[in-house]
Amino acid sequence: MSQDLLPGVTGVLALADGTILQGVGCGAVGDAVGEVCFNTAMTGYQEILTDPSYMAQIVAFTFPHIGNVGTNAEDLEQITGVAETAARGALFRDVPTQQANWRANGDFDAWMKTRGVIGLAGVDTRALTRKIRETGMPHGVIAHAPDGKFDLEALVAKAKAWAGLEGLDLAKDASTTQTFTWDEGLWSWPEGYAKLDKPKYEVVVVDYGVKRNILRALAHVGARATVVPASTSAEEILARDPDGVMLSNGPGDPAATGQYAVPEIQKLVASGKPLFGICLGHQMLALALGAKTVKMEQGHHGANHPVKDLTTGKVEIVSMNHGFTVDSASLPAPVRETHVSLFDGTNAGIALADKPVFSVQHHPEASPGPTDSLYLFERFAGLMDQAK
Repeated sequence: MSQDLLPGVTGVLALADGTILQGVGCGAVGDAVGEVCFNTAMTGYQEILTDPSYMAQIVAFTFPHIGNVGTNAEDLEQITGVAETAARGALFRDVPTQQANWRANGDFDAWMKTRGVIGLAGVDTRALTRKIRETGMPHGVIAHAPDGKFDLEALVAKAKAWAGLEGLDLAKDASTTQTFTWDEGLWSWPEGYAKLDKPKYEVVVVDYGVKRNILRALAHVGARATVVPASTSAEEILARDPDGVMLSNGPGDPAATGQYAVPEIQKLVASGKPLFGICLGHQMLALALGAKTVKMEQGHHGANHPVKDLTTGKVEIVSMNHGFTVDSASLPAPVRETHVSLFDGTNAGIALADKPVFSVQHHPEASPGPTDSLYLFERFAGLMDQAK
């Protein structure tokens, strides 16, 4: 069906409903299937495309100019470095430009090729965003063929056949397979990343697809992180006698990962150790406390989301990346809602009234995004101080 394409087309996005978006292919050659979402951030494309929470997704950037600051080895968010455990494809309004930044040590297009990320440029990303807002995140196949030859019927059929994210446990693949420690802090100019020399706290991080900047934010408040695989038991975690435990972000359906994670989280809650959950960790903590999670129509993906902290009354602009949400109506006592999204009123945080346990849906470590909610790591440190 290549005759149906416009001249010069080397990339397409085929959606399950039969829609075909045409453009210029970039990055890796081949095709990849996933859920198509949009991200409204104006910066941080490298961090976005290496965030494990985007595993099995194709990201459409609403900001038109991508690639102009190049890439570098410091801005990767993945721990594992396995390309398949982050975004599989990326959509751009304009063809990625050459790098022009003092931190760049690589070209964006070449970086995508190396990582196996398929790109498609020259598409109307705003129209696609509008479609997602109106009809939800579609299943799609992104394809890049330099010779411009595509079997469109086969690509649409592949998109239709994909089962989607519901019921899919992706954390087991995004997680580390070996325990390790982390002592690198936040980045500042001109020093670069700080080094934690004398840790004040020992924290175990359960890795469902953790971002590096979460670990750096922990180091920033004096916590040395011991990162353990997603399947680690509560007994193994508590045997380390940590000052606190963190449940990390990650991809996939929280109910699916919760099949093995929720019983362990319930034991961690019962232990009385300070517990802090982020994103997927927030959702699974909610499940462990008796609440429910549901799939969202278009999700929240971007670095400009307003969230209200109900404990202080302050409104923060935060970074969000999730396609599932906690059903606030299902929260049982003594769980209280602490944060809400001001976009749509969905839950963005919970806490226990009788234990040092809390979590948030957004990403307080940002990267990319504003640092309005970095204080949550200080809040976690305060709970560890009280526990001592």
